[in-house]
Amino acid sequence: MRRTALAAVCLLAAATTGLVGCQSGKDKADGGTSAAATSSKPKQPFAGLSADEIGDRAIKATTGASSLRMKGTIQDDESAGTIRIDMALDKKKECVGTLGMGGQGKADLIKAGDTVYMKYDEAFLREQGKGDSKSDTDAAVSMLAGKWTKMSAKGSDAKDIASFCDLEGVLGGAEGVGSGGSSGGADDPTATRAGTAQVAGETAAVLKLKDGKERYTMYVATEGTPYLLRLDSTAKDPGSLTFSEFGKPVPAHKPAGKILDLDALGG
Repeated sequence: MRRTALAAVCLLAAATTGLVGCQSGKDKADGGTSAAATSSKPKQPFAGLSADEIGDRAIKATTGASSLRMKGTIQDDESAGTIRIDMALDKKKECVGTLGMGGQGKADLIKAGDTVYMKYDEAFLREQGKGDSKSDTDAAVSMLAGKWTKMSAKGSDAKDIASFCDLEGVLGGAEGVGSGGSSGGADDPTATRAGTAQVAGETAAVLKLKDGKERYTMYVATEGTPYLLRLDSTAKDPGSLTFSEFGKPVPAHKPAGKILDLDALGG
């Protein structure tokens, strides 16, 4: 898996870490409405909080989750491809899910303990083999397509792949992106509230964030824990990720059947 793929996922997942927390805090939800006026109106989600304060709560709650599921697509500018990810991962650095690069193909990924298990389909292998000779790509397809493989997560070939399973690394991997300091200058990022929307059947507060030419939209759960439910980006690597299954155990287990040991082959 190309290193740039992980970088794009990290940047999108963690972009708001640097964006919220350095806003002016002036975008209040209630606009100073009197108690008498508000008593006759339905209570608004996060009433009285600025976009910055809501974003802070969402980041704190989401990064504090012991596990979550992350699903979405990201356009990777460096490789000119589309990254597709559907991964359940936790703070024990274990994961179960699928990854895709390019227009088609996928790889199943499991990290259990110190071992990374992967199963590639032919389309994924041919996408990853672009730039290699046809004979080399054909050989890789013949050997690997549709078969479970394993590698030590500590080995050089598996480190980048294993990084997809590190929840803290993915959410914090781009800490400081777009922070712009806190000087209050014209280039500082700005955030505003933009009503509510539905995300997978849940009501979410919508936050619009602007940092230079980059634009982000955060969707924050309005009921229960204020988790980040979705993050959209029109930045350098545009895309959208949804977050769910917070705190749910990740079923990371060794696959059944025959497994090809890639470390032994590399010998």
